[in-house]
Amino acid sequence: MVFLKNIALIALCTLALPSYAALTIEVTGGTESALPVAVVPFTATAAPVDISSIVNADLERSGYFKMMAQQSMQSLPSSAAEVNYKEWQSQMQDYLVVGRVNNNGSQYDVQFQLLDVNKGGQMLGYKMASSANDLRRTAHHISDLIFEKLTGKKGVFSGRIAYITSGGRQNHQLQVADADGFNPQTVASSREPLMSPAWSPDGKRLAYVSFERHSAAIYIQTLSSGQRERVAEFPGINGAPSWSPDGTRLALTLSKDGNPDIFVLNLGSHALTKLSKSNAIDTEPVWSPDGSAIVFTSDRGGKPQLYMVSSQGGNEKRITFSGDYNARASFSPDGRSLAMVHGGGGGYRIAVMDMASRGISVLTSGPSDESPSFAPNGSMILYASKKGGTGFLSAVSVDGKMQQKLQFTNGEVREPAWSPQ
Repeated sequence: MVFLKNIALIALCTLALPSYAALTIEVTGGTESALPVAVVPFTATAAPVDISSIVNADLERSGYFKMMAQQSMQSLPSSAAEVNYKEWQSQMQDYLVVGRVNNNGSQYDVQFQLLDVNKGGQMLGYKMASSANDLRRTAHHISDLIFEKLTGKKGVFSGRIAYITSGGRQNHQLQVADADGFNPQTVASSREPLMSPAWSPDGKRLAYVSFERHSAAIYIQTLSSGQRERVAEFPGINGAPSWSPDGTRLALTLSKDGNPDIFVLNLGSHALTKLSKSNAIDTEPVWSPDGSAIVFTSDRGGKPQLYMVSSQGGNEKRITFSGDYNARASFSPDGRSLAMVHGGGGGYRIAVMDMASRGISVLTSGPSDESPSFAPNGSMILYASKKGGTGFLSAVSVDGKMQQKLQFTNGEVREPAWSPQ
């Protein structure tokens, strides 16, 4: 029953994060082959947001790029026509980003160019319109375009993250913010605990657990309207919702029959299908990207390990054997890897298992890492951690080489979930 006790402790812990808390992002690792890139400050007319600094910060925290400091720049061109390529070559820069922001009265016109310094030409160039409120999102979109052009991988800077906070006199909040932690918006607030946020596949809804009626219930909330529906409130545990890839079903943990088991709820008919059948604690289900299988945590072997079952039901098969503790799985978008909380040696770390070989690679140093969530492009894993009594978010690349830490100066955060798009 130690596992159930741990679940209760996580569910009821109180952490603090005021929505106005300042955010600092620390890049604690990077790839040895980082590309030299210079983002020149954009020429701007009365713009309320510094787009170039956001682009620079996005690219820097990815770990793929070595960004040039502004004070080291000998000139500040705003278009390709103004660039002296030999000057930037002498400063050992491979790529250059230049641009301008013009206020035309009703909106802002943003244009940028990505230049190849060594070839002396343009690789990418866009002009886009933006309202004042959308300038930050526009900056993240520019970062995505540059990241994909230079790495061949989809960018994730325009995405969002959901997380749980608790502040003041037990004021629990479910919040959604930009992928860099800025622009936090409160989705739900309660005096009782909130937990387990899960994004719908289209990124328009969140499922989560609330104790606002003094017992556990699962809600689905539409972000654009705030409309929400209570979809599960059975006697006992109602927890760990996970969306099917087509958005029509939820896998969840229910104890209405006695022990916590894995069920699938059809959101249209509200029909329930029971998948796991044991006398142990089965929880934390997650769908494979193709919808064919569900991985869940169970202590039926004596200690928490990961098991797999067909989403239609059938035999339940253990899939983790390395370490004393493997829990809280998260599939990569391509289904080839599975992130998890891996316990051993007195600590909890984030690890990734190759689904083909079943080999496990430990990515983080712990000692209190939890709640892994893959980025939409599969290159990074977002997770919650704690050190010295302070909780924060971190991200690590799937090879463990690139790491970053997002910390709110006046509080803490837990249970992060990266939006699917």
